[in-house]
Amino acid sequence: MTNTFPRPVALPPPAGAIDLSGRTALVTGGGSGIGRACALALAQAGAAVHVVDRDAEAAKAVTEITGGEAHVADLADASAIGHLPAGVDILVNNAGLQHVAPLTEFPTERFELIQKVMVTAPFLLMRHVLPHMYDRGWGRLVNVSSVHGLRASAYKAAYVAAKHGLEGLSKVAAIEGAPHGVTSNCVNPGYVRTPLVEGQVRDQAAAHGISEGDVLSDVMLARTPVKRLLESEEVAAAVLWLCGPHSGYLTGASLPLDGGWTAG
Repeated sequence: MTNTFPRPVALPPPAGAIDLSGRTALVTGGGSGIGRACALALAQAGAAVHVVDRDAEAAKAVTEITGGEAHVADLADASAIGHLPAGVDILVNNAGLQHVAPLTEFPTERFELIQKVMVTAPFLLMRHVLPHMYDRGWGRLVNVSSVHGLRASAYKAAYVAAKHGLEGLSKVAAIEGAPHGVTSNCVNPGYVRTPLVEGQVRDQAAAHGISEGDVLSDVMLARTPVKRLLESEEVAAAVLWLCGPHSGYLTGASLPLDGGWTAG
């Protein structure tokens, strides 16, 4: 990758003063990218972390660091949800996938798959864990949405639809969970430095015959005033804060980590 938009000089430590000792968390898509960063941050804060991923080796590698437990699951399969732990205090719905195509050419099966993983699975997971949270009188639902949960982009019909659906689901959970001490919020990242995004940058640079830096500035970050990619650790820090002691009155919200994209 080009260093045109370098990493921040220093990232804040993800845990800080937040103490999640005695809490149990479940993170979907926890084997890499944002999910991995969330699992590490929650574990550093003292939580016992269940890492859910389709990639058994990636999930195991994270749990070797966190001391948590790995679970291999395909969240497109509704029956897989019942085999995951229900006794968790923190649920981070992070798993997702992308497909880019015009509406007129978008494969129906791909559209449906994205809804299953990014809307139906979070719904089923909430239904799975909320009884435990209600019984304990405390819980945190954190849904990793996207700036595309607040704004649309062409050629991303399934992803935008799914993220908007997740936003609505999160708000319903916030209203229903409030009497039980359970909050539900979304975090809305812009473009995050992940292997998927870095691959997209390389592919677009090759396809259009331009530099990777130009792809970032002129394509991906064209609508973003802060001209750099967001780091997974920055998203994880926001997720962790939403699980801490000073966020209990914040629920039903969408926290934009978009470098000012939605300000314009």
